[in-house]
Amino acid sequence: MNLVLKPLAITLAVAAAFPAASFAQSVSNSTAQNIVVTAGRQVQAAKDVLADNVIITSEQIAQAGSESLVDLLQQQRGIEITRNGGAGTTSSVLMRGGSNAQNIVLIDGVRYSSSTVGGASWETIPLGQIDHIEIVYGPLSSLYGADAMGGVIQIFTKKGSGPISLTASVGAGSYGLRKMQAGVFGSSGNEFNYALNVGHENNTGFSATNPSAGKYSYNADNDGYKLDSASGSFNWQLAPGYEAGIKFMQSRLNAQFDSGPSYDDHSVEQLQTIAVYGNVKVNDMWTSHVQFAQSNNLNFTDASYGQSQIDTHQNLISFQNDIRLGKDVLQLIAESRQEKVNGSTAALNQKRTTNSVAASYVWKQDAHLASVSVRNDNSSVYGSNSTGGVAYGYRLTSEWRVNASYGTSFRAPTYNELYYPGYGIATNQPEKAKNAEVGIYYENLTTQLSAVVYQNKATDLLVSTNVCPVQTSTHPYGCAYNVDQATMLGITLGGSTRMADLMLRGSLDIQNPEDDTTGKRLARRAKQHASFAAEYTINKAKIGVETLFSGNRFDNVTNVRTLAGYSLMNLYGTYAVTKDISLLARWNNVLNKNYALAYGYNTPGSNVYVGLNYGFK
Repeated sequence: MNLVLKPLAITLAVAAAFPAASFAQSVSNSTAQNIVVTAGRQVQAAKDVLADNVIITSEQIAQAGSESLVDLLQQQRGIEITRNGGAGTTSSVLMRGGSNAQNIVLIDGVRYSSSTVGGASWETIPLGQIDHIEIVYGPLSSLYGADAMGGVIQIFTKKGSGPISLTASVGAGSYGLRKMQAGVFGSSGNEFNYALNVGHENNTGFSATNPSAGKYSYNADNDGYKLDSASGSFNWQLAPGYEAGIKFMQSRLNAQFDSGPSYDDHSVEQLQTIAVYGNVKVNDMWTSHVQFAQSNNLNFTDASYGQSQIDTHQNLISFQNDIRLGKDVLQLIAESRQEKVNGSTAALNQKRTTNSVAASYVWKQDAHLASVSVRNDNSSVYGSNSTGGVAYGYRLTSEWRVNASYGTSFRAPTYNELYYPGYGIATNQPEKAKNAEVGIYYENLTTQLSAVVYQNKATDLLVSTNVCPVQTSTHPYGCAYNVDQATMLGITLGGSTRMADLMLRGSLDIQNPEDDTTGKRLARRAKQHASFAAEYTINKAKIGVETLFSGNRFDNVTNVRTLAGYSLMNLYGTYAVTKDISLLARWNNVLNKNYALAYGYNTPGSNVYVGLNYGFK
């Protein structure tokens, strides 16, 4: 694996100089379902979180087997996906009717995205490196800045504690799938915790396209991929109240795709995130955190239309202070993010810097919960943007709670929307949105229920226009321009319960993501989508069923090309051979349904996977 940690020498030096930490590290050794970090950039009991959220546990990830990260996310409420073929091909995650560029992805507190197309390159994020995931819905720009219009998804990698332990897994499945993974975890006394995990997977795949893609795109060859990955975490307790550490994730994806009838199209994409962090307990009330990070998305494409290289580099600095005032917390944040693109398209080789300050206050008093947050992001390219959020919750009983919130958010224009020749307009401005929602929640030791109604109204949406209203001489075929408005209106229901050895969970989303300018539904969004799962434990074995339902969608903004609705069913089972060894078997798309996530692109048929795990708890 070509996983060179280029920024390591620099960040080691910084770590020595600044003993501080990221907010994500504060629960690095906790995967408890009753703890949420992302919603408020601090450790909070789930019952105190005023934003709708979901936690995907390490057990759910282990049971995913042959599935990719986007397949796992698709089973969560409020989320839809698109993908141009099988695992390894370009994928998008849509939250509450928003676009892939309208949500933020964090890997252990480090933002990961492409500055040219916007949003994360999901296909490069290896599921085998992930311990657990937090999904927080709604506008979070007042805490995280640009792009948090639909929500934030934070990925937590595996951490070490306790005596040294080893993990290993191997598996094989349909389409020539092979997976291998190994890790070492532990600590030395109470002063040093460590974790190192590596993985490899590959498959021969199936054709990404079908004949409906057209003769200039369809290719009947198989499109497979190879994915090599590694992650690590090293944490030192320097003295009482002082800690510092390093964390990283790296992956290299070599994937085939289709863009012509006879060419072996492929891309090589690399994910690199690395950070040094520390934590200083100033006194009993005040804790300071600092993080220095780098995030890179490197993409080389060799296709029938030519070769290209586009690399996004981000340098990120975050300084956060949490001041506890009794049960309340005052939070003060200063951040700086520098984005730089290097590539074969000279016009995109630009850089921009965003400096940010933010403050929030979380208040708790008897049955009352409240929070308020404000933030200003000042970009060297698109200027200053201020956002805010306010939320209130009231405990009707120890089990029932009602919430209401309002927040503003924005999405920064991508480099393509600003600079791509014949398409981008350098004066394009950020998209903006105002979100209001009301929710009711129930929680006891065995059952969780939620119902949330939301309305997110977006303005100045950047869309591709056929006739460019400005610079017509240089953009004769149209451009990206701030012209549209949209309303994402919906209700999302979720629930889970455990009855003795039976576990049930499900969700239902009813939404109307509409382009207000044209009156059309936003592309590739269904009006209804749902999931249901059941798992039964029998001695050392667990058997489970997952189902997924989606209504029809339109593949284009004009709503003239329809993607039919679909339903899927997966079966899985695990068996504990010994305390440390377990078997996993999955059968995905049991009924061999033929469905589409994007017009002209194939999806997996009925497929199976069998794996052997050692040391996973």
